[in-house]
Amino acid sequence: MSLTRRAFLSSGLAACAMPARAADAPLVFAAASLKLVLDRISAEVTPLRLSYGGSGALARQIIAGAPADLFLSANPVWTDAVAQAGLVLERRELLGNRLVLVGPAGAVPVELAGWQPEAAVAMGFLRSVPAGQYGQAAFKALGIWEAVAPNVIEVESVSAALNLVARGAVPFGVVYETDAIAEPRVSMLARFAPELHPEIRYPLALLRDTARPQVDALSGEGARAIYRDAGFALL
Repeated sequence: MSLTRRAFLSSGLAACAMPARAADAPLVFAAASLKLVLDRISAEVTPLRLSYGGSGALARQIIAGAPADLFLSANPVWTDAVAQAGLVLERRELLGNRLVLVGPAGAVPVELAGWQPEAAVAMGFLRSVPAGQYGQAAFKALGIWEAVAPNVIEVESVSAALNLVARGAVPFGVVYETDAIAEPRVSMLARFAPELHPEIRYPLALLRDTARPQVDALSGEGARAIYRDAGFALL
Protein backbone atom coordinates (compact mmCIF):
# COMPACT_ATOMS: atom_id res chain seq x y z
CA MET A 1 0.00 0.00 0.00
CA SER A 2 1.33 3.42 -0.96
CA LEU A 3 2.10 6.07 1.62
CA THR A 4 -0.60 8.27 0.07
CA ARG A 5 -3.25 5.57 0.38
CA ARG A 6 -2.21 4.72 3.95
CA ALA A 7 -2.44 8.38 4.89
CA PHE A 8 -5.86 8.67 3.26
CA LEU A 9 -7.27 5.69 5.08
CA SER A 10 -5.77 6.74 8.38
CA SER A 11 -7.04 10.30 8.22
CA GLY A 12 -10.43 9.34 6.77
CA LEU A 13 -11.23 6.77 9.42
CA ALA A 14 -9.86 8.88 12.26
CA ALA A 15 -12.19 11.68 11.25
CA CYS A 16 -15.28 9.46 11.61
CA ALA A 17 -16.81 9.04 15.02
CA MET A 18 -17.17 5.34 15.85
CA PRO A 19 -18.47 4.31 19.25
CA ALA A 20 -16.49 1.60 21.00
CA ARG A 21 -17.92 -1.85 20.27
CA ALA A 22 -16.74 -5.44 20.35
CA ALA A 23 -13.55 -5.74 18.32
CA ASP A 24 -15.11 -8.28 15.97
CA ALA A 25 -18.25 -6.25 15.22
CA PRO A 26 -18.54 -5.28 11.55
CA LEU A 27 -17.65 -1.77 10.43
CA VAL A 28 -20.66 -0.03 8.89
CA PHE A 29 -20.29 3.06 6.73
CA ALA A 30 -23.69 4.77 6.91
CA ALA A 31 -25.47 7.92 5.82
CA ALA A 32 -25.57 10.54 8.57
CA SER A 33 -29.38 10.49 8.58
CA LEU A 34 -29.27 6.94 9.98
CA LYS A 35 -27.30 7.77 13.11
CA LEU A 36 -30.10 7.63 15.66
CA VAL A 37 -31.55 4.35 14.41
CA LEU A 38 -28.22 2.58 13.89
CA ASP A 39 -26.89 3.67 17.28
CA ARG A 40 -30.00 2.14 18.81
CA ILE A 41 -29.77 -1.03 16.71
CA SER A 42 -26.14 -1.44 17.75
CA ALA A 43 -27.14 -1.18 21.40
CA GLU A 44 -30.29 -3.30 21.25
CA VAL A 45 -30.09 -5.71 18.30
CA THR A 46 -26.56 -6.43 17.07
CA PRO A 47 -23.19 -4.80 17.92
CA LEU A 48 -21.83 -2.60 15.15
CA ARG A 49 -18.91 -0.24 14.66
CA LEU A 50 -20.42 2.80 13.00
CA SER A 51 -18.90 5.49 10.80
CA TYR A 52 -21.25 8.23 9.58
CA GLY A 53 -20.99 10.83 6.86
CA GLY A 54 -22.29 11.98 3.50
CA SER A 55 -23.06 8.99 1.26
CA GLY A 56 -20.88 10.20 -1.59
CA ALA A 57 -17.84 10.74 0.61
CA LEU A 58 -18.29 7.31 2.21
CA ALA A 59 -18.65 5.63 -1.18
CA ARG A 60 -15.42 7.21 -2.40
CA GLN A 61 -13.61 6.03 0.74
CA ILE A 62 -14.86 2.47 0.21
CA ILE A 63 -13.79 2.48 -3.44
CA ALA A 64 -10.37 3.79 -2.38
CA GLY A 65 -9.93 0.85 0.00
CA ALA A 66 -11.47 1.80 3.35
CA PRO A 67 -12.19 -1.47 5.22
CA ALA A 68 -15.97 -1.20 5.57
CA ASP A 69 -17.98 -4.42 5.95
CA LEU A 70 -21.39 -2.90 5.19
CA PHE A 71 -22.55 0.26 3.42
CA LEU A 72 -25.87 2.03 3.98
CA SER A 73 -26.30 4.91 1.55
CA ALA A 74 -29.15 7.42 1.41
CA ASN A 75 -29.05 7.32 -2.39
CA PRO A 76 -28.87 4.19 -4.57
CA VAL A 77 -26.54 6.06 -6.94
CA TRP A 78 -23.69 5.76 -4.42
CA THR A 79 -24.41 2.07 -3.82
CA ASP A 80 -24.32 1.63 -7.60
CA ALA A 81 -20.88 3.28 -7.69
CA VAL A 82 -19.53 0.86 -5.09
CA ALA A 83 -21.13 -2.06 -6.96
CA GLN A 84 -19.56 -0.93 -10.23
CA ALA A 85 -16.20 -1.11 -8.48
CA GLY A 86 -16.91 -4.82 -7.87
CA LEU A 87 -17.21 -4.47 -4.10
CA VAL A 88 -20.85 -5.40 -3.38
CA LEU A 89 -21.59 -9.05 -2.55
CA GLU A 90 -25.28 -8.60 -1.77
CA ARG A 91 -27.74 -5.73 -1.81
CA ARG A 92 -31.10 -5.19 -0.14
CA GLU A 93 -33.44 -2.23 -0.56
CA LEU A 94 -34.08 -1.38 3.07
CA LEU A 95 -35.73 1.97 3.82
CA GLY A 96 -37.47 5.01 2.41
CA ASN A 97 -37.82 8.59 3.64
CA ARG A 98 -39.38 11.96 2.78
CA LEU A 99 -37.76 15.32 2.13
CA VAL A 100 -38.84 18.39 4.11
CA LEU A 101 -38.01 22.04 4.58
CA VAL A 102 -37.34 22.95 8.21
CA GLY A 103 -36.94 26.13 10.22
CA PRO A 104 -36.43 26.95 13.89
CA ALA A 105 -39.13 25.66 16.25
CA GLY A 106 -42.27 27.77 15.92
CA ALA A 107 -41.40 29.16 12.48
CA VAL A 108 -44.23 29.88 10.04
CA PRO A 109 -44.99 27.19 7.42
CA VAL A 110 -43.88 27.83 3.84
CA GLU A 111 -45.76 27.39 0.57
CA LEU A 112 -43.13 25.93 -1.73
CA ALA A 113 -44.82 26.85 -5.00
CA GLY A 114 -43.28 30.17 -6.01
CA TRP A 115 -41.14 30.37 -2.85
CA GLN A 116 -38.34 32.94 -3.06
CA PRO A 117 -36.26 32.79 0.11
CA GLU A 118 -34.40 35.92 1.08
CA ALA A 119 -32.28 34.15 3.69
CA ALA A 120 -29.88 31.21 3.90
CA VAL A 121 -30.97 27.65 3.12
CA ALA A 122 -28.70 24.90 4.46
CA MET A 123 -28.34 21.87 2.18
CA GLY A 124 -25.96 18.95 1.90
CA PHE A 125 -23.26 19.19 -0.76
CA LEU A 126 -25.08 19.19 -4.10
CA ARG A 127 -22.49 16.95 -5.73
CA SER A 128 -22.32 14.22 -3.11
CA VAL A 129 -24.88 14.42 -0.28
CA PRO A 130 -28.18 12.74 -1.23
CA ALA A 131 -30.43 15.15 0.69
CA GLY A 132 -28.79 18.04 -1.15
CA GLN A 133 -29.19 16.28 -4.48
CA TYR A 134 -32.85 15.46 -3.80
CA GLY A 135 -33.47 19.02 -2.66
CA GLN A 136 -31.91 20.55 -5.76
CA ALA A 137 -33.98 18.25 -7.97
CA ALA A 138 -37.15 19.24 -6.11
CA PHE A 139 -36.48 22.97 -6.33
CA LYS A 140 -35.77 22.61 -10.06
CA ALA A 141 -39.00 20.66 -10.55
CA LEU A 142 -40.87 23.47 -8.75
CA GLY A 143 -39.22 26.02 -11.04
CA ILE A 144 -37.67 27.97 -8.16
CA TRP A 145 -34.06 26.75 -8.10
CA GLU A 146 -32.76 30.02 -9.57
CA ALA A 147 -34.38 31.90 -6.69
CA VAL A 148 -33.14 29.46 -4.05
CA ALA A 149 -29.60 28.81 -5.31
CA PRO A 150 -28.02 32.18 -4.33
CA ASN A 151 -29.05 31.55 -0.71
CA VAL A 152 -27.84 27.95 -0.43
CA ILE A 153 -25.16 27.08 2.12
CA GLU A 154 -23.67 23.69 1.26
CA VAL A 155 -22.54 21.50 4.16
CA GLU A 156 -20.98 18.05 4.51
CA SER A 157 -24.10 16.10 5.54
CA VAL A 158 -27.82 16.34 6.14
CA SER A 159 -27.08 16.28 9.88
CA ALA A 160 -24.92 19.37 9.51
CA ALA A 161 -27.77 21.16 7.71
CA LEU A 162 -30.18 20.18 10.48
CA ASN A 163 -27.79 21.37 13.19
CA LEU A 164 -27.38 24.79 11.59
CA VAL A 165 -31.13 25.32 11.71
CA ALA A 166 -31.47 23.84 15.21
CA ARG A 167 -28.81 26.25 16.53
CA GLY A 168 -30.49 29.22 14.88
CA ALA A 169 -27.51 29.82 12.57
CA VAL A 170 -29.69 29.70 9.43
CA PRO A 171 -33.46 30.03 9.03
CA PHE A 172 -34.07 27.19 6.56
CA GLY A 173 -32.73 23.71 5.88
CA VAL A 174 -33.54 20.82 3.56
CA VAL A 175 -33.46 17.55 5.50
CA TYR A 176 -35.27 14.24 5.83
CA GLU A 177 -38.56 13.96 7.67
CA THR A 178 -36.98 11.53 10.15
CA ASP A 179 -34.35 14.17 11.02
CA ALA A 180 -37.03 16.78 11.65
CA ILE A 181 -39.07 14.40 13.81
CA ALA A 182 -36.07 13.67 16.02
CA GLU A 183 -34.97 17.30 16.55
CA PRO A 184 -37.28 19.34 18.85
CA ARG A 185 -35.49 22.58 18.02
CA VAL A 186 -36.83 22.62 14.45
CA SER A 187 -40.27 22.71 12.84
CA MET A 188 -41.30 21.20 9.51
CA LEU A 189 -42.27 24.13 7.32
CA ALA A 190 -43.17 22.14 4.21
CA ARG A 191 -43.01 18.63 2.75
CA PHE A 192 -41.72 18.13 -0.79
CA ALA A 193 -44.04 16.01 -2.91
CA PRO A 194 -42.28 12.68 -3.65
CA GLU A 195 -42.72 13.11 -7.40
CA LEU A 196 -40.49 16.21 -7.35
CA HIS A 197 -37.29 14.22 -6.88
CA PRO A 198 -35.91 10.68 -7.30
CA GLU A 199 -37.32 8.19 -4.83
CA ILE A 200 -35.46 8.30 -1.50
CA ARG A 201 -34.16 4.81 -0.81
CA TYR A 202 -31.50 3.41 1.51
CA PRO A 203 -29.90 0.26 0.10
CA LEU A 204 -27.94 -2.03 2.42
CA ALA A 205 -24.82 -3.38 0.72
CA LEU A 206 -22.75 -6.30 1.98
CA LEU A 207 -19.06 -5.71 1.27
CA ARG A 208 -17.46 -8.56 3.23
CA ASP A 209 -18.89 -12.04 3.60
CA THR A 210 -18.19 -12.15 7.34
CA ALA A 211 -20.92 -9.55 7.89
CA ARG A 212 -23.79 -11.64 6.44
CA PRO A 213 -25.37 -12.21 9.89
CA GLN A 214 -25.60 -8.44 10.37
CA VAL A 215 -27.35 -8.04 7.02
CA ASP A 216 -30.10 -10.27 8.35
CA ALA A 217 -30.13 -8.41 11.68
CA LEU A 218 -30.35 -4.99 10.02
CA SER A 219 -33.31 -6.13 7.92
CA GLY A 220 -34.98 -8.25 10.63
CA GLU A 221 -37.98 -7.51 12.82
CA GLY A 222 -36.03 -6.02 15.73
CA ALA A 223 -34.36 -3.46 13.47
CA ARG A 224 -37.55 -2.83 11.49
CA ALA A 225 -39.38 -1.86 14.66
CA ILE A 226 -36.70 0.74 15.35
CA TYR A 227 -36.85 2.12 11.79
CA ARG A 228 -40.65 2.33 12.01
CA ASP A 229 -40.49 4.09 15.35
CA ALA A 230 -38.18 6.74 13.86
CA GLY A 231 -40.52 7.41 10.94
CA PHE A 232 -38.73 5.59 8.11
CA ALA A 233 -40.73 3.82 5.42
CA LEU A 234 -40.01 0.08 5.25
CA LEU A 235 -39.32 -1.37 1.80
